[in-house]
Amino acid sequence: MNRTARDFCKLLLISLMGFCLSISSASGEDGLPTLEEVKIRGRLQSGYRKTASVQEPTNQVPKANTAEFHATIEPLLQASCVPCHGPEKEEGGFRVDTLAPDMIRGGDADWWIEVINVLSNGEMPPEGNEFQLAGDARGQIIDWLSIELQTASQVHRNDRNHTSFRRMTRYEYNYALQDLLGLPYEFANDLSPETISEDGFENSSEMLQMSVKQFVNYRAIGRQALQKAVVRGPRPDNLYYSIPMDAALVKERNDKKPQDLKRGPRYRDLATGETYRAAYQYNGGRMAHLPSKQLTDPPVESSKVLLLPPGNEHRIDLSDQLPDRGTLRIRVLASRVSMESPSPPTLRLRFGYQPSNDSRTSERVDDRDVPILASPDQPAYYRWDVPLSEIPRNNYRGVTELGDLPNPTEYLILQNSYSGRKNRQESEIEILSLQIATPVYEQWPPESHARIFIDSDNKEDEPAYAREILSAFLPRAWRRPVTDAEIDRQLALFTSVRPECQDFQEAMIEVLATALASPKFLYLIAESPQATKSEALTDFELATRLSMFLWCSTPDAELLDLAERGELNDHQTLLKQTNRMLADPRSERFVQQFVRQWLGMQLLDYLDVEKASYPDFDDELKTAMQQEPIAFFQQMLAENRSVLDFVHADYAMVNERLAMHYGLQDVHGKSFRKVSLASNDRRGGLMTQAGLLAMNSDGKDSHPLKRGIWLLERLLNDPPPPPPAAVPEIDIADPEIAKMTVKERIENHRNDPACISCHAKIDPWGIAFENFDAVGLWRDQIKDKPVDASSRLFNQQKLDGVDGLKRYLLANRQDQFCRAMVHKLTTFGLGRPLGFADRSSIDQITAQLRQKGDGLSTLVSLIVTSELFQAK
Repeated sequence: MNRTARDFCKLLLISLMGFCLSISSASGEDGLPTLEEVKIRGRLQSGYRKTASVQEPTNQVPKANTAEFHATIEPLLQASCVPCHGPEKEEGGFRVDTLAPDMIRGGDADWWIEVINVLSNGEMPPEGNEFQLAGDARGQIIDWLSIELQTASQVHRNDRNHTSFRRMTRYEYNYALQDLLGLPYEFANDLSPETISEDGFENSSEMLQMSVKQFVNYRAIGRQALQKAVVRGPRPDNLYYSIPMDAALVKERNDKKPQDLKRGPRYRDLATGETYRAAYQYNGGRMAHLPSKQLTDPPVESSKVLLLPPGNEHRIDLSDQLPDRGTLRIRVLASRVSMESPSPPTLRLRFGYQPSNDSRTSERVDDRDVPILASPDQPAYYRWDVPLSEIPRNNYRGVTELGDLPNPTEYLILQNSYSGRKNRQESEIEILSLQIATPVYEQWPPESHARIFIDSDNKEDEPAYAREILSAFLPRAWRRPVTDAEIDRQLALFTSVRPECQDFQEAMIEVLATALASPKFLYLIAESPQATKSEALTDFELATRLSMFLWCSTPDAELLDLAERGELNDHQTLLKQTNRMLADPRSERFVQQFVRQWLGMQLLDYLDVEKASYPDFDDELKTAMQQEPIAFFQQMLAENRSVLDFVHADYAMVNERLAMHYGLQDVHGKSFRKVSLASNDRRGGLMTQAGLLAMNSDGKDSHPLKRGIWLLERLLNDPPPPPPAAVPEIDIADPEIAKMTVKERIENHRNDPACISCHAKIDPWGIAFENFDAVGLWRDQIKDKPVDASSRLFNQQKLDGVDGLKRYLLANRQDQFCRAMVHKLTTFGLGRPLGFADRSSIDQITAQLRQKGDGLSTLVSLIVTSELFQAK
């Protein structure tokens, strides 16, 4: 069967599938097809799924097809477009009759892109206009423009008007140091936040240059990181704490009599049931537990327990003898008080100190809230490892004596962080004892030290040992082989600084700190000034681009080994490595960074909700809102779900607090899990996630303008034009305006001639979300009036609320959304803005995505294996 016959059969099959769907019975309660059915039907209409929609590159010299333009396309434009955009009338200040049809040599490609966009979206000619495109005229124009734009884009691909040469972002630098040194510490807290590009990304090459001041900061941070990675001298002795709650009560009781306590943190005698109030005070250091140098067996059982109700906490004083460095290993023997509640309580650990009554500091030791699953008759140990060098410490340790003021002691805070609204009495935690050891090292010297100061027979020969260290460290740091000349330059630096340093280790730290401040570490993808056309990345550059894309960090040994052998650029090898890297926990960095930047979620970080209007909004809910889009993306990536699930999905990713907000039942605990949604559910996809709705409100009410702009910019990659100068503001002091709903105010504002051109493109999208309030809750009334979430787009297409919005996007804008998704993810992957020269590559990837089923992990693989990703 030849290609033409195969294409015909494929199109025939698609048509038959569409026909079968069109005659299938609608399953929605209102007689409409479900959104999942609309999704299937819309996919069948995709222009990218047609074989001829994307032109394959050829070896022939491309030429503009101006003959077809003059014979076919120009007459159609003259009849339907020129009357409003020609010499007689220039609506929007735009004329189509003056555009050069040769997009290879002409300068009007950007204007032609605007033309194809408004035609593809059905925005022009406007409905009701007397100059309409008859029959298949619209398709003819779109097809000609699509081919000509792709041809011109391929020609301009060699212009090299783009660059991926940039320094690492703050977060990439942090992750790179973590992976290079093998330490999970936060190294980049002292670096300034990155400037966000026009596309919304922090890793864009146009923003990531470096000043002299930044260079100095990088060198200081690199030195500090190396100093944390290495140790000196013999292994330190451990200190041990064994604190059963019997002993804790003795420290705190002060001869107080038992009380009949039902609430608050309290001790309980398991034999008598008597309770004692648990309350911490410095009291001259008498509550401080002192460590021992001998490891003792934990008590078999404790006759007393500490009870922590939800939202309550208690301090355990560890005196002033904790070391400066090393791991503080904490084991808490605990259980639930009751097994009746389906939601387990969670234990949070904080570390702090209080030098005086007016000075108190505490910080979470990690991001985990540990579910306490053990039953009262079978308590279990729960463990935390706390790096003592990475948490706030009491500066009065070793300055004042224990018992004096300022107080030099440090303490642990045990907190029941359960946030459920039900079964609170059954959600208490019962703590029996604490077992603590410090400074814990799994090996000596630690693995981070051994990565730098490698084992060698030349340790007594400083120049030889220095060369060995540099030969092992520099290729990992600079992500490529190093030359003898480069090592010699570093050795010369070692020779010059050695007399000023107390020993070999200090001198090497100075040399390696300089290597970490070098552009060879800080900058990505070296430029070739002599190149006159787009050239392929070397295997080592490809390893760096791939690891920065999927791990936001430096390549590991396997990637560098493949690059060394020249095998990484093989198609199948790239696919295998992509799958391996996505399965690695480090890919969570990619998910978090891309999702937050793509969706502009920094707005949610600084959201200020009016407490009087939304008393149930709390930090726990805000945290869940911040996690939901990331968990949703992660689930889609793991299951290779269609990217159209971002528009609508029949499932959601929620935890107990968020499920409570949404009114979803039988979701327990703080972990996110996949929950199926009914076909008539109001959630599903990104647009109805509470956090994304809330961050595009003003904290008091919805904000259709913000929500509309966000949808256009982030999801459709179709940003509205900037507002004109001197735009009049809505006068909410006017009592008549104050009576209006938000939608009525916007419609009134849009009637101003200076505002209508922008708002006509933005407002309808935002008004469709009016059933959601400032914190993303569904509402049917506003100010005792029924919510009117209906609107009409510029092309007069009606959107009836968020359901109508989803239906419209799934039925008519699938290609636009998929292409926007490709554009956004590729921009992040390349670390640079995309231009006209990249257009044909983006179209090719989009066509492949649509033809392969729209899977999210499929998209990642298509980007990685594309020519665009592998070119400088």
